[in-house]
Amino acid sequence: MSVFNRLLICFVLISVNAFAQKEQKASFQVVPLGIKGGIDEKNLSAYLVGPANTNDFIALDAGTINAGIEKAIENKVFKVSTSEVLRKYIKGYFISHAHLDHVSGLIINSPADSSKTVYATEKCMEMMENHYFNDQTWANFGDKGPGTPLKKYHFQTLNIGEETPITNTTMTVKAFPLSHVNPFESTAFLIKNGESYVLYLGDTGPDTVEKSDKLKSLWTAIAPLVKSKQLKGIFIEVSFPNEQPDQFLFGHLTPNHLMKELHTLEDLSGKGTLKGFNIIVTHLKPPTKNIIKLKEQLQKQNDLGFKIIYPEQGKKFEL
Repeated sequence: MSVFNRLLICFVLISVNAFAQKEQKASFQVVPLGIKGGIDEKNLSAYLVGPANTNDFIALDAGTINAGIEKAIENKVFKVSTSEVLRKYIKGYFISHAHLDHVSGLIINSPADSSKTVYATEKCMEMMENHYFNDQTWANFGDKGPGTPLKKYHFQTLNIGEETPITNTTMTVKAFPLSHVNPFESTAFLIKNGESYVLYLGDTGPDTVEKSDKLKSLWTAIAPLVKSKQLKGIFIEVSFPNEQPDQFLFGHLTPNHLMKELHTLEDLSGKGTLKGFNIIVTHLKPPTKNIIKLKEQLQKQNDLGFKIIYPEQGKKFEL
């Protein structure tokens, strides 16, 4: 083989490798502030998500905020103070539903926070206004609702299925309804940045148990994004191991139910489309032995070949 041909082959290999690395470039960065369901008030559902290489984050749910930021600083994810992350890096909050394990961090940290937007669907926003930011349970830091609004937060109601720009970021959001002990509703948020997407689901039960078609409708909406590889990952809860009876799921998923739902998604997006796809498992409920069992079951049942990501509090990862 001539020197020229060898150089040509090397050039082609380098070019292919560079192209592959470009293709794999992260679209989003994620900093989990809280990852669990249950009783650990220092580690409840809250995920900072933002475009890669920026400090423009949104909080997807807000069960734990301060303790999660402190953990991230310990892990050298952030090199500024807790206050600066809270006030400057978090551009807004997206609340999937008004259960306390998803909003308590927002409420408790509101006196120290800066002005920004809180996003939720109409029913969720009404619950937060009437039961939390109502000038009785807590001061009304919003710009509407009972008592005297302090107007620190702008309460923005999201219309289902409507793409909405996220203030002070390059991202947009589209909300979808979920069933969390029917007829109580939770929310899924489809976040878009450029041509890339990530999907976050609040608490949800399986369609079969909830007597609902909300997950099927969500899978139908996002299937084209899975097929085109624009969707970079799905945050979805799995709260209990398979031993939990359906009548005691209380609007949550098990590995069995998750797999059934993801098979439905694959049927809609095409065979093999979930192989290597990022599934970020959220809301695991203590005790530890149940979490260990749940992870073992999910690993064993993963016949679709998706990549399972178990977030760790305060440890950044990319999608």
